[in-house]
Amino acid sequence: MGTTSRRALYTDTSGTPQYNQGLSIRRAQAVAAELVKDGVPKAAISIQGFGETHLLVPTGPGVREPQNRRVEIIIR
Repeated sequence: MGTTSRRALYTDTSGTPQYNQGLSIRRAQAVAAELVKDGVPKAAISIQGFGETHLLVPTGPGVREPQNRRVEIIIR
């Protein structure tokens, strides 16, 4: 079986939950597009946006926390 990779994108709590969910998906798509440009087969990439769920640094609503704006790349 070949190698597959998954992109998980997260945002902080700045903005509405709906906006942040969409933002995480758009960011994941941008990262996947760059990987495809670098030669990674599109079929080997899956993306998932988590929006403002799974915060690395717990914060209240409306807080801009750079550590919560992150990408996780998991290679299997």
